Amino acid sequence: MMFNFFDIMFPFMFVTIFVIVIGAIIFTIINGIREWSSNNKQPILNVDAVIISKRTNTSRHHHNNNGHGHTSTSTTYYVTFEVQSGDRMEFVVSGKEYGMLAEGDKGNLIFQGTRYHGFDREM
Repeated sequence: MMFNFFDIMFPFMFVTIFVIVIGAIIFTIINGIREWSSNNKQPILNVDAVIISKRTNTSRHHHNNNGHGHTSTSTTYYVTFEVQSGDRMEFVVSGKEYGMLAEGDKGNLIFQGTRYHGFDREM
């Protein structure tokens, strides 16, 4: 009986791709848990800071449900702070918070590791 090349290679390629996808998902979950745990171990810090820049990242998603497609977008908001030592830190903030902050604002930055807790602007 003669075997076709694809009869042998398809199962191998299918399993390989499946393992890579599952591995990537597990890797992402483990990294998320590791960052969450690391943030929880950090103290909550209050430091004087200045807002250096703001930016957004908008991503577009196309969904297809039973032949009915629709598109949605999501926006992630980022703010970069500079502390007295000259170090800069970028945090993800909510859209409402993003709208209330302006470049050049000075105040008290509250954060824990890579987790943003708030910014109290000087009046």
